[in-house]
Formats: sequence, C-alpha cells, structure tokens
Amino acid sequence: MSDEPRPRIMGRGLGRGLSALLGDGDDAPKNLRHIATELLHPGRFQPRRHFDEESLDALAESVRAQGILQPILVRRNPEDPNTYEILAGERRWRAAQAAQLHEVPVLVRELGDREASEIALVENIQRQDLNPIEEAQGFRRLIEEFGHTQDALATALGKSRSHIANTLRLLNLPDEIQTMIADGRLTAGHARALVTARDPLEIAHEIIALGLSVRQTEGYVRDQDSSRAGKPGGKQSNPHKDPNVTALEQELTQILGLKVTLHADKEGGALSIRYRTLDQLDTVLAKLRGH
Repeated sequence: MSDEPRPRIMGRGLGRGLSALLGDGDDAPKNLRHIATELLHPGRFQPRRHFDEESLDALAESVRAQGILQPILVRRNPEDPNTYEILAGERRWRAAQAAQLHEVPVLVRELGDREASEIALVENIQRQDLNPIEEAQGFRRLIEEFGHTQDALATALGKSRSHIANTLRLLNLPDEIQTMIADGRLTAGHARALVTARDPLEIAHEIIALGLSVRQTEGYVRDQDSSRAGKPGGKQSNPHKDPNVTALEQELTQILGLKVTLHADKEGGALSIRYRTLDQLDTVLAKLRGH
C-alpha cells in the first residue's frame, strides 16, 4: 500500500479530481509505467457496454502511427495482483490491442472499489460518447450511489442542468424503448418526446416504421394525445374502439406516413388525415390520384 495520500475523487468538482488522478499532478512521472497489454483487463465498474467498431478502428490507426499519447489509468486487480484493472482508457487499450502493441503506458493508482467506480463513471461521461441510456445510468449512479446533486453534476461535467434532468427522464421509459435508444434506432430527441406520451411503446414502433423526424414525432405525440383525450379528466373519448378499426388506422398511417383516424357514427363515419405542411398534403393528394 502506497504512503501517498489517497486523492479525493470529487474534491471541489468531478473534473478537478479526475484530472489529478489521470496524471496532471507533479507526481505523475514517477507513477508512469509501461505494462504488457495482456496484463490489463476491463474494469468491473465500466459503465460503457457498446464500443463502436468503426470508431475503434480509426483510433487503432492513430495508435499505430503515434502510439498512445495519454496513459491508461489502472489499479492492481484485487483478485489477481499480477494483473491490472482499467479504470479509465478502455478504448485506448482496445485500440492498442487492435494495433498489436505489446506494451501500453499506464498510471497505477491504489484505489478502493468506491473510488474506482466513481472514476469510471466520470471518465466515461466526460470523455466518451456514451449512448443516451448509458449516460443516464451514469448520472443516476453518481446521484444515488455517491450523493451528488443534479446541479453539482451540471457544474462539474460542463453540462446544463436541464440536459441532466431530461437525460435522467429517459430511464422512466419502458425497457424496450431504452433498448431502441441504446442501439440507435431512436435518438434522445425522439425519446424525450415519448416520455409524456400515453402509449410510448406503440408510438416508438410507429416512429421507426415511418422514419419520423424528432419534430414530426413531437407533433405526432401531440396529435395522438389530443385525439385520445376527451373530457378535462383526461378520459379517452372512445376507450372501446373496435380493434379492427385501430388496426386499419395503423395500416393507413403507415401507407400515408401521416396520422390517420377513423370516426364511426350511426350514419357511417369519417376518415381524417392529419398533416402539418402543404408538402405533406400534396404527397397525400398525389397518392390518392395514383401518381
């Protein structure tokens, strides 16, 4: 165990503490080592689950040409002291493997599980392009496990408080939608529009099927909520609509790319097509004319 004082991760702010741990301090040179690539292993607290292959290939090309310019932060593996656990810099390590480097520069720190977990979260949020769900999970862990407020995170991470709050709200969506966001089928903008929707999962599938933009999605959610909302109490105007009619509405919506609603009454019914621009109206007219 080293006699040097254990750094405080948060200190006056997340970024300040992380910079010190990553080697900006005066003691960085004496802690810099070169260790065999195969002795390093991904950290157990790594919040990132998806690594973009194209981005890694580009980084590997850079590593082949210039080497690793910033050391990887590690600690000794508590279960195998002959190996090391990566705390920050897993992408660089993966790129080094792809570039077939035999050794990589590392900074070895003696840290407990709590500190290691916090560093891994902060490093990823600050330095990597996490997908929105991974970012939200990182924010939630920093708040729930380490007691940080949204305001403190916003200041320390250089993000607005509204960004943190809106990102956290994505975790209220159904798991299936979170998976759609994580794998890129839905953007964070689409997802934020779904947070207040009455049936977010149904709309999510329609967004993907119709290829709706974020703005179109926001309008779609407003239209659907308006058509379903009846009296001030928020009750549905027709909660027992024939499922065959609902299926036909969905089929027509997919064909036209616009929201279609069927209204039945004693004399027959009516079909309404919701459009927001004249271009959309022209498209519908062209389809009806068979063009």
